Amino acid sequence: MSVKKNIALVAHDNCKKDMVEWVGWNWSVLLKHHLICTGTTGRLVEEALVRKTEDGHHPMPVMTLLKSGPFGGDQQLGAMIADGKIDILIFFWDPMQPQPHDVDVKALLRISVLYNIPAACNRSSADFVISSPLMDEEYIPARRDYSQYLQRNLEF
Repeated sequence: MSVKKNIALVAHDNCKKDMVEWVGWNWSVLLKHHLICTGTTGRLVEEALVRKTEDGHHPMPVMTLLKSGPFGGDQQLGAMIADGKIDILIFFWDPMQPQPHDVDVKALLRISVLYNIPAACNRSSADFVISSPLMDEEYIPARRDYSQYLQRNLEF
């Protein structure tokens, strides 16, 4: 993980306001990194950052906008994590609202754990991640050795 991180930002509908507020508080840190966002969250994040940077003194961060979560955005992020293209996942998910793509949400969280990337699921954990001294350093996350699993002998 280089000094410039690839940060994925995702928020369920009831959490989008929290995400926009969080981005507003942390915009100066986020400007140093590459942001990858799903659907509507990405548009809202972009609007929040434009408001913060429109004085012309601060460039907009590079952003990649993916599909909306229910239309494959969560799966796109999962593939990017598996390909080593995401360093941090900030995912404000709604624990009180059933999601039509709940299996995709679970898969995204699972893959972030499998590849040992930092994953924040609420504002408090996102605050801890973004304020970590590791945000400004190169960092290589430890990877669990799955070679035995991959080389298992399956008999049918």
